[in-house]
Amino acid sequence: MGFFHLLKKGNKSALIAAIVNTIISAIKGVAFFITGNVAMFAETMHSLGDAANQFFVFIGSALSKRPPSRRFPNGFGRLVNLVLLGAVLIVGIMSYETVKEGILHIMHPVESTGFLINISVLGTAVLLELYVLYKAMKEIAHEVGSKATGLQVVTDSFSNYRKAKPATKLVFMEDSVATLGGVLAIIAIVISQYTGFHQAEGIASVLIGAMMFYVVGRVFLDNAAGVLGEADYEMQNKIGTLLMKDPDVRDIPELAVMKEGEELHVEVIIEVDPNLTIEKADDIKDRLEAQIMEEQGVTDVIIEYDENDGISKWKETK
Repeated sequence: MGFFHLLKKGNKSALIAAIVNTIISAIKGVAFFITGNVAMFAETMHSLGDAANQFFVFIGSALSKRPPSRRFPNGFGRLVNLVLLGAVLIVGIMSYETVKEGILHIMHPVESTGFLINISVLGTAVLLELYVLYKAMKEIAHEVGSKATGLQVVTDSFSNYRKAKPATKLVFMEDSVATLGGVLAIIAIVISQYTGFHQAEGIASVLIGAMMFYVVGRVFLDNAAGVLGEADYEMQNKIGTLLMKDPDVRDIPELAVMKEGEELHVEVIIEVDPNLTIEKADDIKDRLEAQIMEEQGVTDVIIEYDENDGISKWKETK
């Protein structure tokens, strides 16, 4: 499968966010060069880090769609987790620079110029970030199967973002912080302009950097778990309940649902009537595989049989 063909399968939210943040970082960079405002510097670094990060995420999510090969029979699903682990290093460096500049400005405050330029640029940036954030929210709703519309998409996204694909989750978290960071920068500039408390811009820079560090930590932990191979207990319980409703399934001694990047792999052992014919058992297997494959994100199902021993083993994982 060609590289450019794979790019068509990349995470669209990450691509849109990367393009928008590239534009935003360029505008903020020009504004910082003109005004020397440290809060604008923090926002420039933030948007630049987000843009680079999201480009990596888009490419990683696309490459993870490569089919299994002889050398990599389990596929490339976890590649997106590896890319995200590398991408957070960029944001980590930007976070450090942002906090450092903020502390320096607090210790040695300097009055910046270009109040209207700063407010206009940051206001525009916040509106663009809100657009990207809402697109990510809608993507989360789509990935978790939510039927929410309008403002309900906003509330649902915050409650369900952990269930979203790694790339979508990262875009959501980064743009949530970016939007809040833009608002903090605007507040700091206004305080500095009208009260003479110029340290406010440095404080805003430190807060923005701290929020960036939070994203780094959260994304690192989530994707480190993804690289190791993390179980999806919610989907595991859902599939277990589905199988136990089938009249031919007597029990489930083993069931595992593993995350492979954006994909879910299911392995299950079911207990059935020992007197079943091979033909009947094959029909049951085909039917159950088809039902499981209908679940969101499931791409591979392995079903094995065991003789029913009359001892109940299935229970939901809390």
